[in-house]
Amino acid sequence: MLAKARLRRRRLSLTSLIDVIFLLLLFFMLSSTFSRFAEIELSAAGGRSVSETDAAMIFLRLGPETLGVNGRPTDLPTLSETIQSYMETETAQALVSLSGPVDAQRLTDLLVALNGINGLDVAVMDPS
Repeated sequence: MLAKARLRRRRLSLTSLIDVIFLLLLFFMLSSTFSRFAEIELSAAGGRSVSETDAAMIFLRLGPETLGVNGRPTDLPTLSETIQSYMETETAQALVSLSGPVDAQRLTDLLVALNGINGLDVAVMDPS
């Protein structure tokens, strides 16, 4: 009889496992943030109305290592001053064209720099 009692094992209770999983789920839900850190407004190039063409057009060409404004090379630190020199009125439109394999971080850095310029409407051309 002792041999049978030793062979018989108790069933494992899953109640404590379910409690632990619930507590972990609750912890991760409460400690996570679901807010967006920053947003950059982006519009696709094309479909502009005729009244918007009165503003100055500024063409930017962004490459993996290069940046050009209206055909002249520049860099991100001096981009604001370069754009301001091309703005004839208080408003202008900037058209960004990508050349080569530009990564998302480089494009985001450019859009953040352009976002800080008042009166500038930015559109990015579809690379495809």
